[in-house]
Amino acid sequence: MATPRDSLDKKLVALLQMNARMPTSDLARKLGVARSTVHERIARLERTGVITGYTAVLSRPAQDNPVRALVMLAVEQQQVRQTLKRLETFPEIRTCLTVSGEFDICLVVEAPQLEDLDEALDDIAGIPGVQRSRSSIVLASKFDRSPVPTLAGG
Repeated sequence: MATPRDSLDKKLVALLQMNARMPTSDLARKLGVARSTVHERIARLERTGVITGYTAVLSRPAQDNPVRALVMLAVEQQQVRQTLKRLETFPEIRTCLTVSGEFDICLVVEAPQLEDLDEALDDIAGIPGVQRSRSSIVLASKFDRSPVPTLAGG
């Protein structure tokens, strides 16, 4: 994965993560550099794969409060790559992490209704190579920083 080169890149990326539609002139003012510098930096960050796209982030109420589950998967070691490729095809999977310990993969899965979530979990558990799964339904989100992760701080 490409990374920002210096602190100016990191600050620029952090500002864009908070508001990808911020005008170049505002970015330049906040960073204390020329607009052309901001434009050139954004172009380079896109070209080198640091910035891979721009997206609209919906508020949770706009998503009609989906049902969410944390899913842990134990996978046959020789099947991990194939399993990850299959998992990419599930639109219900919001996050996929490889982890150490008793399980190999941790998923955040969302669906509009409990029945849809149940079906997705059955399909995930049926992927060849998945030895066992453990799911926990999310009751409430106390805070969620995921819509605007930042690279600030360095």
